[in-house]
Amino acid sequence: ENLYFQSDDHFGLHGLVFRRTFAIRSYEVGPDRSTSILAVMNHMQEATLNHAKSVGILGDGFGTTLEMSKRDLMWVVRRTHVAVERYPTWGDTVEVECWIGASGNNGMRRDFLVRDCKTGEILTRCTSLSVLMNTRTRRLSTIPDEVRGEIGPAFIDNVAVKDDEIKKLQKLNDSTADYIQGGLTPRWNDLDVNQHVNNLKYVAWVFETVPDSIFESHHISSFTLEYRRECTRDSVLRSLTTVSGGSSEAGLVCDHLLQLEGGSEVLRARTEWRPK
Repeated sequence: ENLYFQSDDHFGLHGLVFRRTFAIRSYEVGPDRSTSILAVMNHMQEATLNHAKSVGILGDGFGTTLEMSKRDLMWVVRRTHVAVERYPTWGDTVEVECWIGASGNNGMRRDFLVRDCKTGEILTRCTSLSVLMNTRTRRLSTIPDEVRGEIGPAFIDNVAVKDDEIKKLQKLNDSTADYIQGGLTPRWNDLDVNQHVNNLKYVAWVFETVPDSIFESHHISSFTLEYRRECTRDSVLRSLTTVSGGSSEAGLVCDHLLQLEGGSEVLRARTEWRPK
């Protein structure tokens, strides 16, 4: 049986779903008075770390357990899918539900539901897949039994987004992209506590090549990210976007690519948009 608890409780039990409440701040809304996709994802990222802390698997780092630290391991996000039904506005209060589960033999899945606290309406669903990487060799790792022993008791067999909702992503190049911008580089404030570029910075770079006219007339209804490789503080990136009409309810579909100036893929993405 799942146990629901508030963010100020600190105990680990089997089958946990974590809840954290957020009031929408004035600085999180844009010209249309609603929050951005980045604000929503920031709430989910904050809930993730508080969840890990509450069930005792935070260890000595942001999401790094004690057994992971012993083995120079860290979680890296490989894929994220977000589906948005409605964006909250200033003055709303939302509740983020977060839980973790297994993904195959070597991955960990995080799922999220964001609800309107007043009505209970589900505003956003999200799933994110992470895998282990060795911080010294930069190679992916299987999950050691000792690490699985730390995180396994908190796993839940439930999903917020089904796999068949997530479409295969397209690869872009200079000839197929409608919009290209180069010279993108991380700044100091883009790094997280592990000295890596924050995952949400990649989203901001994707948006560099989305025309303002789309943001003015449409909301993002779904967003899929596939992280292909790391970038460092010294990296220089290019953002590519192509825009097409689609048969989806979003009305518009955009495919995106982030790549290093040398050509290596950093991230593929797909956004679907519905008219405001």
